[in-house]
Amino acid sequence: MIMEAKQWTVQIHLSEVGDDTHARAVLTTRDGRDRLTGTGHARRNPADPSVPEIGDELAASRALADLADKLAVVTQRDIAEIAEIAGSPVASRSW
Repeated sequence: MIMEAKQWTVQIHLSEVGDDTHARAVLTTRDGRDRLTGTGHARRNPADPSVPEIGDELAASRALADLADKLAVVTQRDIAEIAEIAGSPVASRSW
């Protein structure tokens, strides 16, 4: 059995304005045609010390979580479409 290696790329774009950090995580499939984007935001509490890396990490983690949620929705939709085509009921659990 030959297994095909696949590679998807996730790029995280960060921007900071004052105490706010915004992140955008962009998933691109290997053929470059399919893209999905997640977003995240972090705001430093004025009482906390200024450590920009923490804002980056928090905003990036939130963007990745948003991306994961969106990818799960796409996957469930794809499963439902395949089940409909096959004429079988959609399972309440994922694969």
